[in-house]
Amino acid sequence: MDRPYALVIRGGTVVDGSGGEPRDADVGIADGLVAAVGPNLAAGDEEIDAHGKIVTPGFIDPHTHYDAQATWSSQITPSSWNGVTTAMMGNCGVGFAPCRPDQRDTLVEFMEGVEDIPGAVLDEGLPWTWQSFEQFMDALDARPYDLDIAAQVPHSPVRVFVMGQRGVEREPATPEDNAAMAALAAAGIRAGALGFSTSRTLNHKTLDGRPIPTLTAAEDELTAIGAAMGSVGAGWLQVISDFVDLDEEFAMLRRVVERCRRPLAITILQVDRAPDGWRRILDHIAEANRDGLPMIGQTLTRATGVLLGFEISINPFSGRPSWEAIAHLPLAKKLETLRQPAFRARLFAEECANASLARRVSSWDRLYPLGTPPNYEPSDEQSVAAIAAREGKTPEDVAYDYLLERDGKALLYRPVSNYSEGSLDAVGEMLRHPNTLVSLGDGGAHVGMLCDASAFTYMLSHWVRDRATGERMSLPWAVRRMTRDNALALGLDDRGLLQPGYKADLNVIDYDRLTLHCPEPVYDLPAGGRRLIQRAEGYVATVVAGAPVYRDGEATGALPGRLLRGPQPGPAAA
Repeated sequence: MDRPYALVIRGGTVVDGSGGEPRDADVGIADGLVAAVGPNLAAGDEEIDAHGKIVTPGFIDPHTHYDAQATWSSQITPSSWNGVTTAMMGNCGVGFAPCRPDQRDTLVEFMEGVEDIPGAVLDEGLPWTWQSFEQFMDALDARPYDLDIAAQVPHSPVRVFVMGQRGVEREPATPEDNAAMAALAAAGIRAGALGFSTSRTLNHKTLDGRPIPTLTAAEDELTAIGAAMGSVGAGWLQVISDFVDLDEEFAMLRRVVERCRRPLAITILQVDRAPDGWRRILDHIAEANRDGLPMIGQTLTRATGVLLGFEISINPFSGRPSWEAIAHLPLAKKLETLRQPAFRARLFAEECANASLARRVSSWDRLYPLGTPPNYEPSDEQSVAAIAAREGKTPEDVAYDYLLERDGKALLYRPVSNYSEGSLDAVGEMLRHPNTLVSLGDGGAHVGMLCDASAFTYMLSHWVRDRATGERMSLPWAVRRMTRDNALALGLDDRGLLQPGYKADLNVIDYDRLTLHCPEPVYDLPAGGRRLIQRAEGYVATVVAGAPVYRDGEATGALPGRLLRGPQPGPAAA
């Protein structure tokens, strides 16, 4: 007699994504769906022992940059190592489609500058088997993955495709340009994109300092694109903005939503120049929702910060001539030089000519030893400056000696935003706001200086279990925020709940053992490119569409993940 379940998760504590109380139950899976949740289910063809473990839906990250990685790899790591079973890419207005052959270098320059993915990696890795966005989607659709991916239509490629060099130079779009861009956006949504993304921040620029094409896109351009999406009746608009004139910028975005009636998602960050600005943005978002306008904030579970080390992109001595002379060397060769007292003395006597870089890498009171396991909420007393004062050393000495530890692999942490008060209290407020989503894992991006794809693991380990400096969050609430709330916001009604009929994406987690490892560089990108990865301990199993893709952190070889095309109906609507 055939067994009713292909897989049974046996005896775990089910935290089902609804926000309800956990309960001890088995989870039975058949045909890639949750078939039953309850006690003493019949035997499955395969079983996973979850006694003493929690069982959650798979995590859903709306903000990643796997646009390139997904074209050459079926492993969407490190997100898939951290419990993410659905990842949406194409954020911040950068991507690789649509693209004419003579525009490829331009789009590579944008991605290299904005998202810190080396041009050599992109040049070798991207197959460029597409020109239209629809062809790009077909290329993604042809590959299996270890999680489900979703795409957005990115504004910069669309602008360059339509306007050519005029678009690159940020010239105003004509009505004809707007109509052509709107048509491309609508076609992308019809091809299955879940949104359209744009960037309005000066932080997004090419390596030589040029802003990307979307920085100053006018309201009529955004409105035309949004209206086209509204005519299709699907997709959201994703925006990142500096909000220099906060009220004026938000009012413009609100008018776009009023005219297109599509949801608009805004990156929410606390910036030091305006440490309370994020509250004002969220107040505006709340008011918009009260008025029936769907606007959402996307928040990270910790500070956005950069990592510094002798093996990765930057360190406290970057930009100093003596460092730049050895920066290209393999780590072992660097260490031979770094351990020479004469080199150290010469390096300390030099200065970085780039004032902006110097502020970022050598603000000693904002630099912290990351530690193992990593500490993403350090206190003032743990800064390099404070350690130097206690030990009677210079900050340079403290940083240099620390970075030589672990054979040169130790890392310093520099919070850039979300840390104006020296704690994550502001992040906690953002996460608890009724109009925000847990997001911004940024997987696939900034590969040489950060690794925030672990932010979903951090939500559980830090905010629910370990935080000692402030209020913690309940486990059911945190799980719902990373699963069902994100699923509904993206129109993926078929997932995010461990209930019969829903997609069988889930995690089995040894919650007491859940720990982030320290980020580490690996050289597994095309052209031997380097990236930072971060693994976690405690994921007993990650299951996608009913198939275990990871067991105790190791890939099983199963690749059930696929490109999602458009909103996915839930069980009642299927």
